[in-house]
Amino acid sequence: MAAAPALAREKLLTTARLLPAAPQVLAQLGELLQDVNTNLDKITALLKRDAALVARIIRISNSAFFSRGRIGSIEEAVNRVGYGEIYRLVGVATTSRLVDRALVYYRVDPGPLRENMMYTALACEALAPECGLDSRRAYTAGLLRALGMLVLDRVAREFLPLENAYDHHRYGGYGAWEGQVFSLGSCEVAALILGDWHFPTDIVDAVRENHLLRDADYGNRFACLLNVAGWLATQEQFGLPGELAYWDPAPRKFERLGLSEEKMRPIGEHVRHEFERLRRSL
Repeated sequence: MAAAPALAREKLLTTARLLPAAPQVLAQLGELLQDVNTNLDKITALLKRDAALVARIIRISNSAFFSRGRIGSIEEAVNRVGYGEIYRLVGVATTSRLVDRALVYYRVDPGPLRENMMYTALACEALAPECGLDSRRAYTAGLLRALGMLVLDRVAREFLPLENAYDHHRYGGYGAWEGQVFSLGSCEVAALILGDWHFPTDIVDAVRENHLLRDADYGNRFACLLNVAGWLATQEQFGLPGELAYWDPAPRKFERLGLSEEKMRPIGEHVRHEFERLRRSL
């Protein structure tokens, strides 16, 4: 197999900068919403930095699920659905903008990848309050966890023959393939990009460590939360084939989060309901 030269940090960041700006908008929106004094003008001014994102939010807000009359502006959309819901809608729009094509080297189509990102984000959001973690940051981390895959797939298009794309029967997981081809994994790449985009350190570290490959990673409760969210997504058939091995139901990660089977059952039901509700709005 042809292997990549050691991928330079700047090459990865340059490729990431070609992605839509929606993730940065989501991060800044999360910070604004932490302040109870944030007003409508600040929120809409932020959203208007990305015209395509605004268009998608208005379109979703005008779906049969949300709309009680036609919405023509982002101000109307925010007023109609509320601050909390607008954060979710920005997340949904972010997945649509980021995942605009198949990841041909990971052999993942756009639809399943968007569903995985959205389900994982909602699972993180629902789990966070039970674990004493911030629900909006958890939602953001769950949504953008796959960012490294998006970038590495774009890099692979420049040097890797398609016949050397990921083969699940040969590798058994994305990590082994990424290590051979790129000499680094997608979680590391995602953390690098999120750090460059000035995301909070706890999100960066959680994304880097969410596969729980080292014993030390279990000390990061946020990473454990992301891992449990990945497990929930897999339970509902929204997992990605090359990640299945990372989501084993090891008791210690549930114990680290203080989660019991009794707590997990209603959380899983809530996430299923919210996922279907948002999916019907698209």
